[in-house]
Amino acid sequence: MLKTQRLILRGPRADDLDDMFALFSDPRVMRYWSTPVHKNRDVTADMLKWRIKNWPDWPHYFQIEHEGRVVGSAGNHRSTEIGFMLSPDHWRKGIITEAMSAIIPHLWDTTDHDELTADADPLNAASIGLLTSLGFVETHRAKKTFFINGVWSDSVYFSLPRPLQVPAK
Repeated sequence: MLKTQRLILRGPRADDLDDMFALFSDPRVMRYWSTPVHKNRDVTADMLKWRIKNWPDWPHYFQIEHEGRVVGSAGNHRSTEIGFMLSPDHWRKGIITEAMSAIIPHLWDTTDHDELTADADPLNAASIGLLTSLGFVETHRAKKTFFINGVWSDSVYFSLPRPLQVPAK
């Protein structure tokens, strides 16, 4: 678990289902996500069970708890790739910046990644701006990377190299 001024970043729990379904069933949240909107709770419940089962082996993708509710998720979800999602009720309040500012140093401390990577839809200006503000640099772009609900999306890819460590004197 990580704590920031406003947030608790923690592993998934069974009682997160309602909050997670609210996120994954919201078309605004899922607009640039790599899977379709969850049409029923069973899809979200299966995903949550998987996250709970795998948390002990991969404790790097966090539930974002704010004022007692899960309002999003963020972290390193596979390989070196990071990602994040947030309830629209909390957009433009610095929540993901605050979360990732705690998560990134944690990842450097707890993984052997040489870099962190991310991808975003080129139309997702908010995520691109956030990644850039965190120090990520665009590496390349690709066409037709996701086909969700009959629509192709493109991707822009980013990288954040591991900081150089200055030897202690």
